[in-house]
Amino acid sequence: METSLNEDVVAAQQGDRKALEAIVREVQGRVHHLAMRMLVNPEDASEATQEILILVVTKLSTYRGESAFSTWVYRVAVNYLLSAKKIRDRDPGLRFEMFRADLETGLSTTAVASPEDKVMLNELRISCTMAMLLCLDLKHRVAYVLGDILELDHVEAAEVLEISKENFRKRLSRARGEVVAFTSKSCGLANSKANCSCPRRLPAAVAMGRVRSDRIAYALKDAPTYDEAVEAARQMEGALTVLKLQTATPAFPGSQDLAARIVQIVSPAS
Repeated sequence: METSLNEDVVAAQQGDRKALEAIVREVQGRVHHLAMRMLVNPEDASEATQEILILVVTKLSTYRGESAFSTWVYRVAVNYLLSAKKIRDRDPGLRFEMFRADLETGLSTTAVASPEDKVMLNELRISCTMAMLLCLDLKHRVAYVLGDILELDHVEAAEVLEISKENFRKRLSRARGEVVAFTSKSCGLANSKANCSCPRRLPAAVAMGRVRSDRIAYALKDAPTYDEAVEAARQMEGALTVLKLQTATPAFPGSQDLAARIVQIVSPAS
């Protein structure tokens, strides 16, 4: 796949418009997945994905093949996500204690969910799992997403962030420790004694509009079901449970083909 992509890169740098569209089409899913895990909000992620893809196209001439092209794309994406003013302005500034307090507000006294609630429970599970990462600051959040969600090896992740491998490991370790500590204490899927559980939380989440049956944004077809996530959590222990829950989400490839639109924006056909 990377060989074919590199061929398209060379052709696109020489002015081949179809090759340029092929590049965008190939990388847009990875970019959107990264944006979703960093930003959580689907509208913000879609906007960021388009902005990043425009940057990939406009900066393509600067790619010299010193790293894998996918690594370079991730670097462009991460630089945008860490530095764009609109991203920083929209960051909710959550902290784990704030998030815990919110989750435990308005919990139902019962933990019974009907069979009809399964999709809504899964929507709540995934949205909560993803929103949890907003409690990390941006530099630790991106380290966690690159290392544990996208599973880049430490050498590539460090190259994406333009830091040493040792510094990346420290950031990832700290981020992972905070996510594990919070989940192990506060999430009913990881700890049966936790106050919050999806069935107890669902009524309040619906009442507040946090999850809506007419707008399923996270429990997509390729996501593990709620029951599958519960079973997977039962079979794991400690940090492995947390990692399993964090990766039991859709791939978020994006809902539309942006290739032709991005190329038209950057280089209108004459």
